[in-house]
Amino acid sequence: MTLGKTQARKGSVRLPAFAKINLCLHVLGQRPDGYHELRTIFQAISLRDTLELSHTSQPGIFLETDDPSLPAGPENLVYRAIDAVACEIGFRGGIRAHLEKKIPVARGLGGGSSDAAAAIIGMLRLTKKKLPLARLMEIAAGLGADVPFFLFGGRAMAVNRGDEIYPLPDGPRRTIVVVSPKGIGVSTKDAYQWLSAELTRLSKPNRIWGFCALCWSRQESGISNDFEGPVFSRHPRLGEIRDGLLKRGAADAALAGSGSAVFGVFRNPAQARRTARAFREDSVFVVETLSRERYGRALGWTATGSGGILGR
Repeated sequence: MTLGKTQARKGSVRLPAFAKINLCLHVLGQRPDGYHELRTIFQAISLRDTLELSHTSQPGIFLETDDPSLPAGPENLVYRAIDAVACEIGFRGGIRAHLEKKIPVARGLGGGSSDAAAAIIGMLRLTKKKLPLARLMEIAAGLGADVPFFLFGGRAMAVNRGDEIYPLPDGPRRTIVVVSPKGIGVSTKDAYQWLSAELTRLSKPNRIWGFCALCWSRQESGISNDFEGPVFSRHPRLGEIRDGLLKRGAADAALAGSGSAVFGVFRNPAQARRTARAFREDSVFVVETLSRERYGRALGWTATGSGGILGR
């Protein structure tokens, strides 16, 4: 699969913003700060948005997107990411950003957070600046809990709010079928409210040991998501989609994040393509997992020995 060139015309950069799936997602309880304590494993996949940044003679941030439902001002994470990096590096010029959306919105695939991470990396590449890695992670976490993961991709364990990231060994490349169900959306806020009554049950030790085992496994067995129970009970068709993926040969299948997309992991790409045709009424994407090396190469960044990060 071709990941695409990241460089656009002179004076601009064009970057992919890749989606993610959660190979496991456990919610342990609510923290004193009001957030939830998570244990999850992120895996980057090749489904992507595209972000182009360029200089403009007029000061300010000018964001355009091909999705009219998305805000184009400070409510958008891309706008906020550009502004945060500009303030950090002392950039006072103008930036024009164009976002092409392909990752379905509000489906648990991390599109907004990935767009923000691409904007951070894009600003460093465009301005030829670098930042200490620790500060970069702080900026990313300030934008959203899973934004730090999207700076580096691959496979990683995340704890606390999901913002404390630990890289894991890459698993074998697998084909992923992502089904975005027609007419079903699940807000993160609603999903956490539905799950709250079950949090004490979810903290059983055997679940944590299972999570630890999956962290160091290169297999896809053991995929699980604590949101499936409450979400599937309210949207039974999502459970039917998962079961349909398994019936058609997926090695495993699960809800993506808090939903409503569902994904299946396939060892055989041809079987994955055949399976995708079974979900004709939905939006379906046949993609693949991305290693950390391929992810970084596609975004055009390098981590420096001094702990900074700089675009190539």
